[in-house]
Parts: sequence; C-alpha cells; structure tokens
Amino acid sequence: MAEPLRLKAKSASPGIASGPAFLAEEPKAPSAAERPDAAPASQAVGGYGALEKAIDISIGELEHLADGADAESRDIIDFQIEVLRDPSIAEATGARMEADENVVFAWVATLDAYIGELEAADEEPMRARAVDILDIKNRVLGALAGTPIADFPPGSVFIGKDMEPSRFLAHDWSKGGGIALFAGSTAGHVALLARAKSVPMVIGTGRFSAVDGDPVSVDGNAGAVILQAGSMLIPPLVPAQEPAGYTQTTGGELRTADGVPILLSININDPAEIDALDPATAGVGLMRSEFSITSVADAANEERQLAIYRRVLEQAGDRAVTIRMLDIGGDKPLAGLEDLPALASGLRGIRLLLARPEIARVQARALLRAAVFGRLSVMLPMVTFPDEIDRMRELFREEAEKLGRRALLHRMPPIGMMVEVPAAALMLDTFASAAFFSFGTNDLTQYLAASARDGSDADAGKATPAVLRLIAQAVKLTAGKPVSICGDMAGNPSYLPGLLAAGLRHFSVAPARRPAIRSAIIGLNADGTRAAGE
Repeated sequence: MAEPLRLKAKSASPGIASGPAFLAEEPKAPSAAERPDAAPASQAVGGYGALEKAIDISIGELEHLADGADAESRDIIDFQIEVLRDPSIAEATGARMEADENVVFAWVATLDAYIGELEAADEEPMRARAVDILDIKNRVLGALAGTPIADFPPGSVFIGKDMEPSRFLAHDWSKGGGIALFAGSTAGHVALLARAKSVPMVIGTGRFSAVDGDPVSVDGNAGAVILQAGSMLIPPLVPAQEPAGYTQTTGGELRTADGVPILLSININDPAEIDALDPATAGVGLMRSEFSITSVADAANEERQLAIYRRVLEQAGDRAVTIRMLDIGGDKPLAGLEDLPALASGLRGIRLLLARPEIARVQARALLRAAVFGRLSVMLPMVTFPDEIDRMRELFREEAEKLGRRALLHRMPPIGMMVEVPAAALMLDTFASAAFFSFGTNDLTQYLAASARDGSDADAGKATPAVLRLIAQAVKLTAGKPVSICGDMAGNPSYLPGLLAAGLRHFSVAPARRPAIRSAIIGLNADGTRAAGE
C-alpha cells in the first residue's frame, strides 16, 4: 500500500490536528436560482443606496462577531470596520458608478485595486493585510447578493490559498480542526488568531490535490501536512502562454462511409447537463456560459464562475472543452444590468463585453484559472471585426499578468471566435489572431435572411442554400485553422450532406441529437453523397 504523502510546510501555529479536508477554493454556495431564501436578482443590486446598505449589514455582522471576543480578535474586527467606514473606499466606488459601472462591479474593482497595492508591498506585514481586504470585499458582495459566507464543518482541516480573519472568528474551533494554506503568512491576522486559540496551522505548502472529506493531518510543530495515499503536489505556476501549434481535438471521433474522420462533440446549456457528460464519448464543442451566469451577482463572482468551469473541465477528463464567453445584450439580458446604457444601445456579445470590461475581466480571470484543470478553449461571441479579438486577447493578457503577480495558478487558453455575423464570415482570412472558428448558424441565418431570431419567420428556411454557400466560402478562408459548427443546423440530419460538402469535419450538437447525427454521418461520404447501398 502506498505511503501517505508528507508535504513540507512552515509552522504558523504549533500543535497537531487531524480531520476531514475542507477545500475552500471550491465554493459550496449554490447559485441564486438554487437558493429559495436568497434575495431576487432585482433586489440584490442597485445604486449607491444598495452599497451603503450592504456595508451597514457587513459592519453589523462584524460587530456581532466582536461580541465577547478577546482583545486581539476585537482589534482585527475594528480594523475591518474602520476600512468599511473609510469614506475614500465609498467615494472610489461611487466614482466608478458615476462612470456607469454597476454597483457590484464598481465595488469589486475598487477593492481589487486596494488588494493589488497591498500584495505588491515590500513589507510582509503589509502583504499579509491583503487577505483582510479580500475578506471585506467578499462580505459586502455577499450582502449585496443576499448570500452570506457559509461556515465549514466543525473539526475540519481548512485547505486553501489563504483564509479570511472573519471566517476564522465565525468558526467553532472547540471541536478541533486545523488550517493548511498554500500561501499565507506568519504575520497575517489568521496566524495570530490561530496561535491565540491554539489552532494548529501551517502555511506555504504549495498547491496540492485532495478530495473533500479525505483525512488530513496538520503538524504545526514540525511544519508539515500529511495526506492519504493518492494525493499529490500540484506543479508550480503554469506560465501564462498559449500553446504552440494548437490543434482543436475532442472526443467523439467517427468516420464517414468513405473513411474520413469526423469529430462529434456536444453543446451544453444548463449546468445540470455537466453531470451527464460522458468523457469517454464526447468533448464539449460549445458551453454557453450565459446559461450558468444569469445575474450580475454571478457575473461579478469570480470564484463561482471558476467552480462551474472547473467542474465541466474535470468531468470532460482529457477531452476538449470550448466555453463561449457571455453572449448577453439585445434580447439576452443579464439580471441586474438591464438599465445600463450599453444594454440600452443594443450592444451584444463581444461588443458589450468590450464596452463593459468589468464583466469581461471577471470572466477572463475565472477562465484563465480554470484552464489548468483541463483542455480549455475560449470562444468569443458575435465577433464582427478582427480588432475585437485583438482587444479581448489583450484583456486576457492583462488579467493573466495580475494573476501571476498574485501567484494564482493559471494558463492562457486558445481564443477563437463564433462565426455568426455575415460580415465576419466573408472576411475570415483577415482574422489572423483567432485560434479557431465555429459557425453559429442560428444568428448567421437570422442576419443573412433578415428573419426573426425566435424562428417565427416561416420563410427563414428558404435561406438555407445561401447559408450553406456562405459557410463553404468561409471554410476556404480559414487557412487550415480548426473549424467547427455548433448551431442548430449541425443537429439536423437533413443539412449534413451540405455541411460535409462545405468542408466541415467537426460538429457540435445538443446531447439529445448526437445519436441521430452519428448515425447519419456514417451513412454519408465526406462529399455529402450517400454511401452505396444507403
């Protein structure tokens, strides 16, 4: 039997503790739609008054924690309350709101800037204060969204990058437990509290894998973490770079009647579909993230997005997963952002993301961090011009640099584009920075035929020959880059001959359509003609 894994660490508080692992970096809070007691999205966000109320709620929560606390704990809480009452924090947030930023994103950007300054400080005591500000940021976000930070099971060993002081103070340590941090600081408030309350704690373990509930031991005397067999140390930070020679492959390969390989993957809309994903048979050719991120509270929650993306990547195993950035705007609003000028002007997809970079930056960070857990590609929605891809790639590079400075594991994924705007389809040879292309035939048909998106236009089907001709012309302009189709046409067997004849070799369809499409493909030749005997 394999020996337990013993990881070297640095002691922050003496003592030895054992218990089930609690993985703090995988948020346990359900989505707003799953919380019957949560405030509706329309109540969770608002103007400056909503921020003031959330700050007051947070101060009240901290004051409640301070009731009966010892002098050291009270000093830490008083510091956090003082920051919350600092008028410069509220003024900076207010200034962002005056520039048309939503209150949630304004608060996140203001506190992230503060955290970044502290993390870049030369003195360790100053760097250690960054987690105090992170604590404040998350507490106010929880108040804005109506989702307070949940406690973890008594007797557990808390595992994470760092730990918020108020989370330590709110936990019942009388039943044992300990703390093991990937990073952390002996000068931080949590280390001070752990020593005062005799909670064994180690820091600087580096990232390691463990399963929630697995037995873990923390040796605060020798400075070590002991994990059960099967756990492992995760390699150091992955450089933020795009892999050279990117090829978009995925599960679900089959062959046409004349032996040409075809890739068949699936589309995911509802997060519940993730659990049904069979990595042995198919990868994900399109995950529409707007079905998972339905409110401003979710859009501003980097950790929640990371948990969703990580879940689908891990479920897919070694199969490729393509996640499309939020395609919101127009007839696809995001709850809590309906009144923004960018939405009122009819912007949608990448144009809206570039007009509201605070939304794109949170999602970019979550995607960059998720990329280390599988074969992730990122797809941009509603691209019309090449510079839109260039600007989004630059935004990803900027966020990758920030994650690197914070020593957060991340990787730059390949970034491609949906081909759903006729102007882009006709000019694909000019999109040099796109890593891959995927045809979205729903919007492509709508814009090409001037039809209604809801399918109520009975004449829209008459545009199919034009759509197929446009796709065939566009495929020739891709310069050998990976190309696929993920719109409704891909899941209709009657269109397969024309799509194969156009040169498409990768189809992504709804899970329910996969058997029919698979059956149809093996009965056709690569040029779309029926096989002999069919």
